[in-house]
Amino acid sequence: MITASELAAPYSLASSAPAKAPGIGLREQLLRLNLFIALASSSLAFIEPAPYDALVIGMILTAMIAGVRMNRITLALFLLLLIWNVSGLFSLINVVSEPSTVPYVITSFYMAAAAIRFASMLTDKTMERLAVLRAGYTFSAVICALAGIAGYLHLSGYAYDHFTLYDRALGFFKDPNVFGPYLIWPALVLIARMQTERISLVDLALTGILLVGLFFSFSRGAWLHFVLSGTVMTALLILTAPTYKSRMRIMLVCTIAIGAALALFAALLSVSSIGDMLTQRAQLLQSYDVGEGGRFRLQELAFGLMFDKPFGLGPLEFSNIFNVQQHNSYLQAFLVYGWVGGVIYPTMVAVTLVFGLRAAFVRTPWQIYLIVALAGFAGEAAESFIIDTDHWRHYFLILGLVWGLSGATIHYTRSRNKPASAIV
Repeated sequence: MITASELAAPYSLASSAPAKAPGIGLREQLLRLNLFIALASSSLAFIEPAPYDALVIGMILTAMIAGVRMNRITLALFLLLLIWNVSGLFSLINVVSEPSTVPYVITSFYMAAAAIRFASMLTDKTMERLAVLRAGYTFSAVICALAGIAGYLHLSGYAYDHFTLYDRALGFFKDPNVFGPYLIWPALVLIARMQTERISLVDLALTGILLVGLFFSFSRGAWLHFVLSGTVMTALLILTAPTYKSRMRIMLVCTIAIGAALALFAALLSVSSIGDMLTQRAQLLQSYDVGEGGRFRLQELAFGLMFDKPFGLGPLEFSNIFNVQQHNSYLQAFLVYGWVGGVIYPTMVAVTLVFGLRAAFVRTPWQIYLIVALAGFAGEAAESFIIDTDHWRHYFLILGLVWGLSGATIHYTRSRNKPASAIV
Protein backbone atom coordinates (compact mmCIF):
# COMPACT_ATOMS: atom_id res chain seq x y z
CA MET A 1 0.00 0.00 0.00
CA ILE A 2 1.32 3.45 -0.91
CA THR A 3 0.83 6.03 1.83
CA ALA A 4 -0.76 9.43 1.39
CA SER A 5 2.60 11.15 1.89
CA GLU A 6 4.16 9.05 -0.85
CA LEU A 7 1.37 10.02 -3.20
CA ALA A 8 1.67 13.68 -2.31
CA ALA A 9 5.44 13.89 -2.66
CA PRO A 10 5.47 14.11 -6.48
CA TYR A 11 3.48 17.38 -6.24
CA SER A 12 6.43 19.42 -5.02
CA LEU A 13 7.00 22.29 -7.42
CA ALA A 14 10.68 22.16 -6.52
CA SER A 15 10.89 18.75 -8.17
CA SER A 16 9.15 19.94 -11.32
CA ALA A 17 11.99 21.72 -13.11
CA PRO A 18 13.27 19.89 -16.15
CA ALA A 19 16.81 19.96 -14.88
CA LYS A 20 19.39 17.53 -16.11
CA ALA A 21 19.31 14.47 -13.84
CA PRO A 22 21.99 11.83 -13.49
CA GLY A 23 21.35 8.66 -15.42
CA ILE A 24 19.11 10.30 -18.03
CA GLY A 25 20.26 9.73 -21.57
CA LEU A 26 20.72 12.56 -24.05
CA ARG A 27 17.65 11.56 -26.09
CA GLU A 28 15.44 11.59 -22.98
CA GLN A 29 16.90 14.94 -21.92
CA LEU A 30 16.06 16.41 -25.34
CA LEU A 31 12.53 15.03 -25.14
CA ARG A 32 11.92 16.53 -21.71
CA LEU A 33 13.43 19.87 -22.73
CA ASN A 34 11.22 19.92 -25.84
CA LEU A 35 8.20 18.98 -23.72
CA PHE A 36 8.86 21.76 -21.21
CA ILE A 37 9.39 24.46 -23.86
CA ALA A 38 6.28 23.32 -25.76
CA LEU A 39 4.06 23.53 -22.67
CA ALA A 40 5.71 26.77 -21.51
CA SER A 41 4.67 28.37 -24.82
CA SER A 42 1.23 26.75 -25.00
CA SER A 43 -0.62 29.96 -24.10
CA LEU A 44 0.81 31.89 -27.08
CA ALA A 45 -2.25 31.33 -29.22
CA PHE A 46 -2.80 34.78 -30.74
CA ILE A 47 -0.99 33.75 -33.94
CA GLU A 48 -1.66 30.82 -36.26
CA PRO A 49 0.12 28.50 -36.41
CA ALA A 50 1.21 29.01 -32.82
CA PRO A 51 4.78 28.35 -31.62
CA TYR A 52 3.31 25.47 -29.61
CA ASP A 53 2.33 23.71 -32.83
CA ALA A 54 5.86 23.67 -34.20
CA LEU A 55 7.23 22.59 -30.83
CA VAL A 56 4.70 19.76 -30.50
CA ILE A 57 5.60 18.52 -33.97
CA GLY A 58 9.24 18.64 -32.86
CA MET A 59 8.26 16.79 -29.69
CA ILE A 60 6.60 14.07 -31.77
CA LEU A 61 9.91 13.60 -33.58
CA THR A 62 12.08 13.75 -30.46
CA ALA A 63 9.75 11.25 -28.80
CA MET A 64 10.37 8.84 -31.67
CA ILE A 65 14.12 9.37 -31.29
CA ALA A 66 13.80 8.77 -27.52
CA GLY A 67 12.16 5.44 -28.21
CA VAL A 68 8.56 6.37 -27.30
CA ARG A 69 6.24 3.93 -29.03
CA MET A 70 2.49 3.60 -29.14
CA ASN A 71 1.33 0.63 -27.09
CA ARG A 72 -1.73 -1.57 -27.13
CA ILE A 73 -3.47 0.44 -24.43
CA THR A 74 -3.48 3.65 -26.47
CA LEU A 75 -4.39 1.77 -29.64
CA ALA A 76 -8.10 2.27 -28.89
CA LEU A 77 -7.61 6.04 -28.76
CA PHE A 78 -5.61 5.88 -32.00
CA LEU A 79 -8.38 3.97 -33.79
CA LEU A 80 -11.14 6.28 -32.56
CA LEU A 81 -9.26 9.40 -33.62
CA LEU A 82 -8.29 7.80 -36.93
CA ILE A 83 -11.88 6.93 -37.85
CA TRP A 84 -13.04 10.39 -36.78
CA ASN A 85 -10.44 12.10 -38.98
CA VAL A 86 -10.81 9.81 -41.99
CA SER A 87 -14.54 10.54 -42.00
CA GLY A 88 -13.54 14.21 -42.16
CA LEU A 89 -11.58 13.50 -45.33
CA PHE A 90 -14.71 12.20 -47.03
CA SER A 91 -16.67 15.32 -46.01
CA LEU A 92 -13.93 17.41 -47.62
CA ILE A 93 -14.71 16.14 -51.11
CA ASN A 94 -17.44 18.69 -51.90
CA VAL A 95 -15.68 21.70 -50.34
CA VAL A 96 -12.02 21.00 -51.08
CA SER A 97 -11.75 24.18 -53.15
CA GLU A 98 -13.06 26.36 -50.34
CA PRO A 99 -10.44 28.36 -48.41
CA SER A 100 -9.50 27.06 -44.96
CA THR A 101 -11.17 23.66 -45.40
CA VAL A 102 -7.99 21.68 -46.08
CA PRO A 103 -6.10 23.41 -43.23
CA TYR A 104 -9.05 22.56 -40.97
CA VAL A 105 -8.71 18.84 -41.70
CA ILE A 106 -4.92 19.00 -41.36
CA THR A 107 -5.35 20.66 -37.96
CA SER A 108 -7.69 17.87 -36.86
CA PHE A 109 -5.10 15.24 -37.80
CA TYR A 110 -2.39 17.20 -35.99
CA MET A 111 -4.50 17.51 -32.82
CA ALA A 112 -5.14 13.76 -32.88
CA ALA A 113 -1.44 12.99 -33.38
CA ALA A 114 -0.56 15.27 -30.44
CA ALA A 115 -3.06 13.52 -28.15
CA ILE A 116 -1.72 10.09 -29.10
CA ARG A 117 1.88 11.18 -28.57
CA PHE A 118 1.11 12.68 -25.14
CA ALA A 119 -0.66 9.46 -24.18
CA SER A 120 2.23 7.30 -25.41
CA MET A 121 4.85 9.38 -23.58
CA LEU A 122 3.11 9.18 -20.23
CA THR A 123 2.75 5.41 -20.14
CA ASP A 124 6.51 5.18 -19.48
CA LYS A 125 8.72 7.27 -17.16
CA THR A 126 5.39 8.65 -16.03
CA MET A 127 6.22 10.76 -12.99
CA GLU A 128 9.36 12.30 -14.50
CA ARG A 129 7.68 13.37 -17.75
CA LEU A 130 4.53 14.42 -15.93
CA ALA A 131 6.52 16.72 -13.64
CA VAL A 132 8.07 18.42 -16.67
CA LEU A 133 4.68 18.78 -18.37
CA ARG A 134 3.11 20.22 -15.22
CA ALA A 135 5.92 22.72 -14.69
CA GLY A 136 5.71 24.00 -18.27
CA TYR A 137 1.91 24.23 -18.29
CA THR A 138 1.71 25.95 -14.89
CA PHE A 139 4.39 28.47 -15.85
CA SER A 140 2.61 29.32 -19.09
CA ALA A 141 -0.84 29.55 -17.48
CA VAL A 142 0.33 31.84 -14.67
CA ILE A 143 2.09 34.24 -17.07
CA CYS A 144 -0.95 34.22 -19.36
CA ALA A 145 -3.31 34.87 -16.43
CA LEU A 146 -1.13 37.76 -15.22
CA ALA A 147 -1.30 39.29 -18.70
CA GLY A 148 -5.07 38.96 -18.75
CA ILE A 149 -5.38 40.48 -15.27
CA ALA A 150 -3.08 43.37 -16.22
CA GLY A 151 -5.19 44.03 -19.29
CA TYR A 152 -8.50 43.88 -17.46
CA LEU A 153 -7.28 46.23 -14.70
CA HIS A 154 -5.90 48.69 -17.32
CA LEU A 155 -2.43 48.55 -15.77
CA SER A 156 -1.10 49.82 -19.10
CA GLY A 157 -2.51 50.85 -22.43
CA TYR A 158 -0.62 48.06 -24.16
CA ALA A 159 -1.97 45.43 -21.78
CA TYR A 160 -5.55 46.63 -22.24
CA ASP A 161 -5.24 46.76 -26.04
CA HIS A 162 -3.63 43.33 -26.42
CA PHE A 163 -4.75 41.21 -23.47
CA THR A 164 -8.48 42.01 -23.32
CA LEU A 165 -11.41 41.78 -25.69
CA TYR A 166 -14.79 43.46 -25.07
CA ASP A 167 -13.57 44.29 -21.54
CA ARG A 168 -12.90 40.61 -20.82
CA ALA A 169 -9.48 39.16 -19.97
CA LEU A 170 -7.93 37.45 -22.94
CA GLY A 171 -4.30 36.81 -22.07
CA PHE A 172 -2.37 35.61 -25.10
CA PHE A 173 -5.43 33.98 -26.68
CA LYS A 174 -7.81 35.26 -29.35
CA ASP A 175 -10.97 34.38 -27.43
CA PRO A 176 -11.74 34.79 -23.69
CA ASN A 177 -13.83 31.61 -23.93
CA VAL A 178 -10.65 29.64 -24.66
CA PHE A 179 -8.42 31.60 -22.28
CA GLY A 180 -10.63 30.75 -19.27
CA PRO A 181 -10.74 26.95 -19.72
CA TYR A 182 -6.99 26.86 -20.44
CA LEU A 183 -6.31 27.99 -16.86
CA ILE A 184 -8.41 25.28 -15.21
CA TRP A 185 -6.12 22.20 -15.30
CA PRO A 186 -3.09 23.83 -13.58
CA ALA A 187 -5.45 25.48 -11.07
CA LEU A 188 -6.95 22.08 -10.25
CA VAL A 189 -3.47 20.56 -9.82
CA LEU A 190 -2.56 23.24 -7.26
CA ILE A 191 -5.88 22.89 -5.45
CA ALA A 192 -5.52 19.10 -5.31
CA ARG A 193 -2.06 19.47 -3.81
CA MET A 194 -3.42 21.77 -1.10
CA GLN A 195 -6.26 19.33 -0.42
CA THR A 196 -4.02 16.28 -0.11
CA GLU A 197 -0.61 17.51 1.02
CA ARG A 198 0.06 21.01 2.31
CA ILE A 199 -0.99 24.61 1.91
CA SER A 200 1.88 26.91 0.99
CA LEU A 201 1.97 30.63 0.25
CA VAL A 202 3.37 29.89 -3.22
CA ASP A 203 0.49 27.56 -4.09
CA LEU A 204 -2.05 30.03 -2.69
CA ALA A 205 -0.56 32.85 -4.77
CA LEU A 206 -0.42 30.82 -7.98
CA THR A 207 -3.95 29.49 -7.50
CA GLY A 208 -5.22 33.00 -6.79
CA ILE A 209 -3.66 34.33 -10.00
CA LEU A 210 -5.18 31.54 -12.08
CA LEU A 211 -8.64 31.86 -10.54
CA VAL A 212 -8.71 35.66 -10.83
CA GLY A 213 -7.69 35.30 -14.48
CA LEU A 214 -10.46 32.74 -14.95
CA PHE A 215 -12.97 35.07 -13.30
CA PHE A 216 -11.91 38.06 -15.41
CA SER A 217 -12.47 36.03 -18.59
CA PHE A 218 -16.19 36.40 -17.80
CA SER A 219 -16.77 33.14 -19.65
CA ARG A 220 -19.90 31.44 -18.33
CA GLY A 221 -18.81 28.18 -19.91
CA ALA A 222 -15.39 28.37 -18.23
CA TRP A 223 -16.97 29.14 -14.86
CA LEU A 224 -19.33 26.16 -15.12
CA HIS A 225 -16.44 24.02 -16.38
CA PHE A 226 -14.37 24.91 -13.31
CA VAL A 227 -17.23 24.25 -10.87
CA LEU A 228 -18.02 20.89 -12.48
CA SER A 229 -14.37 19.82 -12.72
CA GLY A 230 -13.65 20.95 -9.17
CA THR A 231 -16.66 19.04 -7.88
CA VAL A 232 -15.71 15.85 -9.74
CA MET A 233 -12.10 16.15 -8.59
CA THR A 234 -13.00 16.69 -4.94
CA ALA A 235 -15.52 13.83 -4.97
CA LEU A 236 -12.94 11.44 -6.44
CA LEU A 237 -10.25 12.59 -4.01
CA ILE A 238 -12.60 11.88 -1.10
CA LEU A 239 -13.63 8.49 -2.47
CA THR A 240 -10.03 7.42 -3.09
CA ALA A 241 -8.49 8.90 0.07
CA PRO A 242 -6.42 6.21 1.83
CA THR A 243 -7.44 7.14 5.40
CA TYR A 244 -10.28 8.77 7.31
CA LYS A 245 -7.91 11.57 8.37
CA SER A 246 -6.95 12.43 4.80
CA ARG A 247 -10.63 12.34 3.79
CA MET A 248 -11.49 14.83 6.53
CA ARG A 249 -8.58 17.04 5.46
CA ILE A 250 -9.87 17.20 1.89
CA MET A 251 -13.34 18.14 3.06
CA LEU A 252 -12.02 20.76 5.49
CA VAL A 253 -9.74 22.39 2.92
CA CYS A 254 -12.59 22.35 0.40
CA THR A 255 -14.89 24.11 2.88
CA ILE A 256 -12.27 26.75 3.68
CA ALA A 257 -11.54 27.25 -0.03
CA ILE A 258 -15.22 27.79 -0.84
CA GLY A 259 -15.47 30.34 1.99
CA ALA A 260 -12.35 32.16 0.78
CA ALA A 261 -13.63 32.14 -2.81
CA LEU A 262 -16.96 33.64 -1.71
CA ALA A 263 -15.14 36.34 0.27
CA LEU A 264 -12.96 37.18 -2.74
CA PHE A 265 -16.04 37.13 -4.94
CA ALA A 266 -17.80 39.61 -2.63
CA ALA A 267 -14.74 41.87 -2.60
CA LEU A 268 -14.58 41.90 -6.39
CA LEU A 269 -18.28 42.69 -6.60
CA SER A 270 -17.68 45.83 -4.55
CA VAL A 271 -15.87 47.28 -7.58
CA SER A 272 -18.63 48.78 -9.69
CA SER A 273 -17.16 47.95 -13.11
CA ILE A 274 -16.66 44.31 -12.13
CA GLY A 275 -20.13 44.10 -10.60
CA ASP A 276 -21.73 45.54 -13.73
CA MET A 277 -19.89 43.11 -16.00
CA LEU A 278 -20.77 40.19 -13.73
CA THR A 279 -24.44 41.18 -13.70
CA GLN A 280 -24.39 41.25 -17.48
CA ARG A 281 -22.49 37.97 -17.92
CA ALA A 282 -24.18 36.04 -15.12
CA GLN A 283 -27.53 36.05 -16.88
CA LEU A 284 -28.38 32.50 -17.91
CA LEU A 285 -29.49 33.57 -21.37
CA GLN A 286 -27.74 36.29 -23.34
CA SER A 287 -29.02 38.04 -26.45
CA TYR A 288 -26.94 35.77 -28.66
CA ASP A 289 -28.32 32.64 -26.97
CA VAL A 290 -31.97 33.15 -27.95
CA GLY A 291 -33.93 34.53 -30.87
CA GLU A 292 -33.89 33.69 -34.55
CA GLY A 293 -30.12 34.02 -34.87
CA GLY A 294 -29.28 32.84 -31.35
CA ARG A 295 -27.08 29.97 -30.32
CA PHE A 296 -29.91 27.59 -29.46
CA ARG A 297 -31.87 28.34 -32.64
CA LEU A 298 -28.72 27.61 -34.65
CA GLN A 299 -28.30 24.34 -32.77
CA GLU A 300 -31.86 23.40 -33.75
CA LEU A 301 -31.00 24.09 -37.39
CA ALA A 302 -27.76 22.11 -37.06
CA PHE A 303 -29.68 19.17 -35.59
CA GLY A 304 -32.00 19.15 -38.60
CA LEU A 305 -29.17 19.49 -41.10
CA MET A 306 -27.27 16.51 -39.78
CA PHE A 307 -30.16 14.23 -40.86
CA ASP A 308 -30.20 15.79 -44.33
CA LYS A 309 -26.43 15.43 -44.80
CA PRO A 310 -25.32 11.95 -43.64
CA PHE A 311 -21.82 12.55 -45.05
CA GLY A 312 -21.55 15.96 -43.43
CA LEU A 313 -21.49 19.48 -44.80
CA GLY A 314 -17.73 19.72 -44.65
CA PRO A 315 -15.46 21.98 -42.58
CA LEU A 316 -16.79 25.49 -41.84
CA GLU A 317 -19.79 25.10 -44.16
CA PHE A 318 -22.35 25.68 -41.43
CA SER A 319 -20.80 29.06 -40.62
CA ASN A 320 -20.64 29.88 -44.34
CA ILE A 321 -24.38 29.28 -44.57
CA PHE A 322 -25.50 30.95 -41.33
CA ASN A 323 -22.54 33.31 -40.75
CA VAL A 324 -21.85 31.83 -37.31
CA GLN A 325 -20.97 28.48 -35.76
CA GLN A 326 -23.52 26.39 -33.88
CA HIS A 327 -21.35 26.26 -30.71
CA ASN A 328 -21.73 22.57 -29.95
CA SER A 329 -18.85 20.16 -30.55
CA TYR A 330 -21.10 17.10 -30.77
CA LEU A 331 -23.28 18.68 -33.45
CA GLN A 332 -20.07 19.89 -35.08
CA ALA A 333 -18.89 16.29 -35.32
CA PHE A 334 -22.01 15.35 -37.30
CA LEU A 335 -21.98 18.48 -39.46
CA VAL A 336 -18.29 18.32 -40.40
CA TYR A 337 -17.49 14.61 -40.23
CA GLY A 338 -20.84 13.05 -41.15
CA TRP A 339 -22.68 10.35 -39.27
CA VAL A 340 -19.60 8.18 -38.83
CA GLY A 341 -17.58 10.96 -37.26
CA GLY A 342 -20.65 12.19 -35.40
CA VAL A 343 -21.04 8.83 -33.66
CA ILE A 344 -17.32 8.25 -33.10
CA TYR A 345 -16.64 11.60 -31.41
CA PRO A 346 -19.05 11.25 -28.45
CA THR A 347 -18.07 7.58 -28.28
CA MET A 348 -14.44 8.64 -27.81
CA VAL A 349 -15.49 11.06 -25.05
CA ALA A 350 -17.55 8.38 -23.25
CA VAL A 351 -14.82 5.72 -23.55
CA THR A 352 -12.24 8.19 -22.22
CA LEU A 353 -14.36 9.01 -19.19
CA VAL A 354 -15.07 5.36 -18.39
CA PHE A 355 -11.45 4.28 -18.99
CA GLY A 356 -10.13 7.09 -16.81
CA LEU A 357 -12.69 6.53 -14.05
CA ARG A 358 -11.78 2.85 -13.72
CA ALA A 359 -8.08 3.66 -13.47
CA ALA A 360 -8.64 6.56 -11.04
CA PHE A 361 -9.45 4.16 -8.19
CA VAL A 362 -6.11 2.33 -8.46
CA ARG A 363 -3.45 3.47 -5.98
CA THR A 364 -0.43 4.69 -7.99
CA PRO A 365 2.12 7.51 -7.57
CA TRP A 366 0.22 9.51 -10.22
CA GLN A 367 -3.31 8.72 -9.03
CA ILE A 368 -4.07 12.31 -8.04
CA TYR A 369 -2.83 13.60 -11.40
CA LEU A 370 -5.12 11.16 -13.16
CA ILE A 371 -8.05 12.31 -11.04
CA VAL A 372 -7.29 15.94 -11.93
CA ALA A 373 -6.97 15.12 -15.64
CA LEU A 374 -10.21 13.12 -15.61
CA ALA A 375 -12.06 15.89 -13.78
CA GLY A 376 -10.70 18.48 -16.21
CA PHE A 377 -11.74 16.38 -19.18
CA ALA A 378 -15.24 15.88 -17.72
CA GLY A 379 -15.61 19.66 -17.53
CA GLU A 380 -14.38 20.09 -21.10
CA ALA A 381 -16.77 17.39 -22.32
CA ALA A 382 -19.67 19.19 -20.63
CA GLU A 383 -18.62 22.60 -21.94
CA SER A 384 -18.49 21.10 -25.43
CA PHE A 385 -22.30 21.24 -25.48
CA ILE A 386 -22.18 25.04 -25.63
CA ILE A 387 -18.92 25.78 -27.47
CA ASP A 388 -16.69 24.27 -30.16
CA THR A 389 -13.75 22.56 -28.42
CA ASP A 390 -12.72 20.19 -31.22
CA HIS A 391 -9.66 22.29 -32.10
CA TRP A 392 -8.63 23.41 -28.61
CA ARG A 393 -5.00 22.46 -28.08
CA HIS A 394 -5.35 21.92 -24.34
CA TYR A 395 -8.42 19.72 -24.91
CA PHE A 396 -6.29 17.19 -26.77
CA LEU A 397 -3.48 17.56 -24.24
CA ILE A 398 -5.83 16.59 -21.41
CA LEU A 399 -7.32 13.82 -23.56
CA GLY A 400 -3.80 12.42 -23.93
CA LEU A 401 -3.19 12.85 -20.19
CA VAL A 402 -6.21 10.72 -19.28
CA TRP A 403 -5.25 7.93 -21.68
CA GLY A 404 -1.54 8.04 -20.87
CA LEU A 405 -1.99 7.99 -17.10
CA SER A 406 -4.68 5.32 -17.34
CA GLY A 407 -2.35 3.23 -19.50
CA ALA A 408 0.49 3.75 -17.03
CA THR A 409 -1.85 2.55 -14.27
CA ILE A 410 -2.56 -0.67 -16.15
CA HIS A 411 1.18 -1.30 -16.66
CA TYR A 412 1.82 -0.50 -13.00
CA THR A 413 -0.87 -2.91 -11.81
CA ARG A 414 0.35 -5.70 -14.06
CA SER A 415 3.96 -5.30 -12.94
CA ARG A 416 2.99 -5.41 -9.25
CA ASN A 417 0.85 -8.49 -9.77
CA LYS A 418 3.62 -10.47 -11.45
CA PRO A 419 5.18 -13.24 -9.33
CA ALA A 420 8.61 -12.26 -8.00
CA SER A 421 10.25 -15.04 -10.01
CA ALA A 422 8.81 -13.63 -13.22
CA ILE A 423 10.42 -10.20 -12.74
CA VAL A 424 13.86 -10.24 -14.26
